[in-house]
Amino acid sequence: MTTDVHVRDLRYFAAVAEELHFTRAAERLYVSQPALSKQIRALERQLGVELFRRDRQGVTLTAAGAALLPHARRVLDAWGEAAAAVERARAAERGTLVVGMSTSLGRGGLLPAIRSRFTAAHPGTVVRLRQVNWEDPTAGLADGDSDLAFVWLPLPDQDRYAWTLIAEEPVHVALPETHRLAARPEIDFTDLLDEPFLALPESTGPLRDHWLALDARDGRPPRIGAEIAGTEETYEALVAGLGIWLVAAGNVLLVSLGGVVTRPLHGVTPSRCVLAWRREDGHRPLVRAYADACRRAVAGAAAGRGA
Repeated sequence: MTTDVHVRDLRYFAAVAEELHFTRAAERLYVSQPALSKQIRALERQLGVELFRRDRQGVTLTAAGAALLPHARRVLDAWGEAAAAVERARAAERGTLVVGMSTSLGRGGLLPAIRSRFTAAHPGTVVRLRQVNWEDPTAGLADGDSDLAFVWLPLPDQDRYAWTLIAEEPVHVALPETHRLAARPEIDFTDLLDEPFLALPESTGPLRDHWLALDARDGRPPRIGAEIAGTEETYEALVAGLGIWLVAAGNVLLVSLGGVVTRPLHGVTPSRCVLAWRREDGHRPLVRAYADACRRAVAGAAAGRGA
């Protein structure tokens, strides 16, 4: 029997073993149910045993699966501790703070204001901005590649993170300029229920649900016209008429180009942009200092608007 099994495979196996339900396990892992089933079948082929018994009554562990589960849990726990130890060592060795982001943080010069406050207190620390594809809603926090990140709530596995609020913004809708509703100055969400929507990748979990406004649909499932994972492909999908897109008021300039219009949208939950970090890193001096610089910059911007 080969022993070259990936940690991801063990994580998938443990989730199914604990849930005894492929759909619930997939939701917990923020992967699609077919992808999870495919990965479990591949693991079973690799090990040469059946780990789960699937029938009309449900899913149960086989003897081999029950034997594997406690060992899989120990490996996952050990790997989590090892990854955390490596990250602590890496952070201690470097004078660099990595800040992830999935979209440009324009918003009135906030980013330069944060940087100036932080570097004034820590002139020897380099702040490196890391642009991350929309497929990772945590902008590098989940895998440890970012120390902090500018992200949108809600996040997958949200209890892992702490954050400070940057902005709570109303939601707009982006439409092809030829859309039947494009001439309206404002739009109500109820007029969009049957429209195809551009959706974030399934890996974004609750954030995808937020930008599809699931809480405003009264149980009606959304129509997905296309999946998007970046600004350019979102604009191209809008121009091609593949769907409409919900966007925070502060980000409307990302797609307000030829062929696309944006309109204020009523009847949906506002969006929240935050600076987030892993809870276990809250004690790190540089993480605390950057978060504090962010809070002071946000407060300063608010005071300036009120002046």
